[in-house]
Amino acid sequence: MSDSERVALVTGAASGIGLAVARRLAQDGLRVVTADLRDADVAADLTTREGNRAAVEHVLERHGRLDVIVANAGFQHVAPVQEFDEDAWDRLVALLLTSPFLLARYGWEALGASGEGRFVAIASAHALVASPYKAAYVSAKHGVLGLVKTLALEGAEHGIRATAVCPGFVRTPLVEGQLEDQARTHGVPVDEVLERVVLAPHAIKELIEPEQVADTVAFLLGPAGRAFTGAPVVMDEGWTAR
Repeated sequence: MSDSERVALVTGAASGIGLAVARRLAQDGLRVVTADLRDADVAADLTTREGNRAAVEHVLERHGRLDVIVANAGFQHVAPVQEFDEDAWDRLVALLLTSPFLLARYGWEALGASGEGRFVAIASAHALVASPYKAAYVSAKHGVLGLVKTLALEGAEHGIRATAVCPGFVRTPLVEGQLEDQARTHGVPVDEVLERVVLAPHAIKELIEPEQVADTVAFLLGPAGRAFTGAPVVMDEGWTAR
């Protein structure tokens, strides 16, 4: 199957990693459908069943097939557990864990029919390790890694491969948007958060660029990525080596 025949659904594609992935896959010749709350082919609330179903159905109605799902949509909430907003917990788990499950569920038959179905979840180093003040995010990302392992086992006989890309901190609006919350919860000045908090676990003190994550996704979706399924693909500047 040529790349020009393959159809990919990328969620959370209005900015950051999702936008970089969508652009890279389009450059590689895939037909890309984006889903987000705004600035996307499908305006969908992916915290709901209806939103996830609508995204998958839009792809199938428009293209008649679905070969790739990149589950990327997410947001962050930073607070101590005793102050952690319960509604924020529900929204985070819905978007970071339940949405990837629903996308897989609704798209499973099409991925199997592809013969080369690929499911990629943009997880995080937080799928493998924890940080304080991020109870929902860390819990959901650990869960999505378990989901990917299950999808890989169930999908093997149908030619479906599932992987989780686990980057460290990436230069995205998601990271930039949490600097003030991090400063408040850690008790450090905002202009010192990047060095003293965000990059502290990185062995190499650099932010990862969205395009680097997109390149990794493109590799996993290509011929050389066929051996990868049911595992985290870690790109974390040495974070989890500690």
